[in-house]
Amino acid sequence: MTRLDRLLRPRHIAVLGAGWALNVIEQCRKMGFAGPVWPVHPTKAEIGGLKAYASLADLPEPPDATFIGVNRFATLEVVAELAAMGAGGAICFASGWEEAGEAGLQEKLVAAAGDMPILGPNCYGVINYLDGALLWPDQHGGVRLDKGVALVSQSSNIVINLGMQARGLPVAYVACLGNAAVVGLAELTGALLDDPRVTAVGLYIEGIDDAPAFAALAEKARAMGKGVVAIKSGKTELSRTAAASHTASLAGGGAASSAFLRQIGVAEVNSPSELIETLKIFHVHGPQIGTRICSLSCSGGEAGLVADLAAPFGIDFPPVPEATRARLFETLGPIVAIANPLDYHTFIWGDGPKTTEVFTAMLEAYDAGIYIIDTPRADRCDPSGYQPALDAIVAAQKATGKIALPVASMAENFGEARVKAMMEQGVCTLLGLETALAAVRAAQVPAGVAGWRPAAALPPRETRMLSEAEGKALLAAAGVPVPRAVTGATLAEVAAAAKGLTAPFALKGLGFAHKTEAGAVRLGLTSLEGQAEMPGASGYLVEEMVTGTVAEILLGLRRDPVYGVTLTLGMGGVTAEVLADTVTLILPATEAEVLAALRRLRLWPLLDGYRGRPKADMAAVASIAVRLGAGMLADDSLEEIEINPVLVRESGAVAVDALIRKV
Repeated sequence: MTRLDRLLRPRHIAVLGAGWALNVIEQCRKMGFAGPVWPVHPTKAEIGGLKAYASLADLPEPPDATFIGVNRFATLEVVAELAAMGAGGAICFASGWEEAGEAGLQEKLVAAAGDMPILGPNCYGVINYLDGALLWPDQHGGVRLDKGVALVSQSSNIVINLGMQARGLPVAYVACLGNAAVVGLAELTGALLDDPRVTAVGLYIEGIDDAPAFAALAEKARAMGKGVVAIKSGKTELSRTAAASHTASLAGGGAASSAFLRQIGVAEVNSPSELIETLKIFHVHGPQIGTRICSLSCSGGEAGLVADLAAPFGIDFPPVPEATRARLFETLGPIVAIANPLDYHTFIWGDGPKTTEVFTAMLEAYDAGIYIIDTPRADRCDPSGYQPALDAIVAAQKATGKIALPVASMAENFGEARVKAMMEQGVCTLLGLETALAAVRAAQVPAGVAGWRPAAALPPRETRMLSEAEGKALLAAAGVPVPRAVTGATLAEVAAAAKGLTAPFALKGLGFAHKTEAGAVRLGLTSLEGQAEMPGASGYLVEEMVTGTVAEILLGLRRDPVYGVTLTLGMGGVTAEVLADTVTLILPATEAEVLAALRRLRLWPLLDGYRGRPKADMAAVASIAVRLGAGMLADDSLEEIEINPVLVRESGAVAVDALIRKV
């Protein structure tokens, strides 16, 4: 039991607001809600053919769920009265709260609610298709059913659009959060997952209010065998600006949110259609599918197209095993080239047994199979000739226990009725080739590490930037290798102090966020004699230059206002920004996880001995990252650490620059 049970699965419903109340009554009536619906209105005797009660106090008993369709000021009074009488919860439909500049009004609503859960304000409502209970003031696209997925959104209009889908996705719940003044994303989603009739959850997220709670939710969903897929909006906006560093832009916005979702095992997609297709996979097959994929089609064009479109999603097609090749050859003969993707030609078209044998033999060697099949439009053509192929797909999945996915290359080339018919046989049909490939990739996201939670986020605060010398001292104290160095207030002072160092030297001016752009870096000096002053420098740093370098890496850690601490890695200098080739993790992370993330870099081969190049000691980089990450997690005064670059040798790595901000 949760505090949302009465609101989400009510025995009786109260509705306030004449026009909106009538809409809610009509929707409940159409959907066959079995319980009573009680309109409340001070002057009307009836609404929608139902007896209206003059006040909440006149109701037969405290309502399980209430739709409040009155203005925001009246909503405060209604919520307070419902809470006092022990009601189960309410939908606060009215807009015009904090989002409209009414400072403090939403706080009053929260106080009025007390322990009673409310969704909103500025919230469209909830639809429960399982029980026919609709606290929903408008049209919708669903039907009564026995089980299905839940759709949860922080945007009412997005979830309205999702609910109108005609792709064969069975929807059990539609729920909006609105301003989420009382009930947040994790609590609402968790309560829906608790319904055993819910198979998976799809989310439209504008912001995560409690990252640790959301991570716990994702772990709970996996334990229940239910997949979670999300669209995270606002990726192009930085979560916070910090112009002094590269890390701020590289780890901002979408990089951090995508890293977080990946680490907790939530599938992330980019569009509503991708969300729906991924949910179909989760509904039929559960929260994760394997990565060994095969593709079958009766056309070389389709085989080539699927291979081309799959590449950007990181989906590859492993070669056909020799035993499978021999088995396929027996049916297809020498004319067909046995490969993956497989063009099986049309020699077997319409032959049920041969088609079943080919489809089964291929699928047996893989985790899942994509079967490209666009059926003819039924209004102008006869699609009956495609039935043997559809039956063969069903038979192949049943015989192998592997996942068979019919895919229409264009979404309109299959039809919702046929999708539902295939789903009744346990087969998930995907609509639109690119969308299907995105869904397959999303559905491959592995579960998060059990018990992993991000660090608590800290509020923004004033910080100061350490000088490079101070930063290097902090790194050295943490066990990070740094070059031998001396500092001085003037060039003469630093030249005298550098007599114990070995050339070549690096001479740097202190007091600059970006020394290179300020002309405050001079490299490869054999002597410090005759060096000119650097305008604007607050002092000078001389270091022994690092030799034997095979790679340069940018390593940045920073506080995030939602996810705690981020770690971003890429090639050194500005390469990471120019090529947009970086990886981000949310801490804590292990060295193995850091190395696995680094392997996702497009330029990883250059670090790993490409064409005879020496291999960079990336294990040393991972060690530095984890060591500094542990330091940030243990010391709340640290706001940001950026090393650009870490110079990596074949053995070992050295931090040669440091931009550190702390309280």
